[in-house]
Amino acid sequence: MGKVIVQQFVTLDGVMQAPGDPGEFEHGGWQKPYVCEDHLTYIVQQANEAEALLLGRKTYEGFAAAWPSAAGMRGLADRMNAMPKYVVSSTLTHAAWNAALIHGDVADEVAKLKKQLTGDLLVVGSRRLTQTLMEHHLVDEYRIWVHPVVLGSGERLFLEGGRPFSLDLASVQSTSAGAVILTYRSKMS
Repeated sequence: MGKVIVQQFVTLDGVMQAPGDPGEFEHGGWQKPYVCEDHLTYIVQQANEAEALLLGRKTYEGFAAAWPSAAGMRGLADRMNAMPKYVVSSTLTHAAWNAALIHGDVADEVAKLKKQLTGDLLVVGSRRLTQTLMEHHLVDEYRIWVHPVVLGSGERLFLEGGRPFSLDLASVQSTSAGAVILTYRSKMS
């Protein structure tokens, strides 16, 4: 049985919006000063360990526009292009780029996927999808990359008014650029 692993880049004040996209909102692209060689090492490792990506429509469309023409990055481009993708969307009717669409009851469909797959489903970005997965207790592990920047505004990973829950700390790693990777496991898994 596979696990759902949520990997998110966040600021110190919890903003996850547009870490690499300066055009998305006024603070977009905030992560770029903190990308370094060991950052890439950890990303490649996480991509290689996952069986498939689980993405929301917006993240999928951004990735599908960027990754097919990417090359190198220690094999990350090849891995991202080859990896199966499951895309949650109520509006898309077709998904290319090695992807299958998930419509309907997201919680039900993801629970079925977890049972069908032997490897892990890696969720990147995809804020609304992540919120749904958390609401239905489907996240097994969180890999939260905390960056030493405070934005004051933007969409956050953990919403105000969400249900309380506790996690177990599994590991802490840091990058030479000052980001800290906190890995937590769900107590419900």
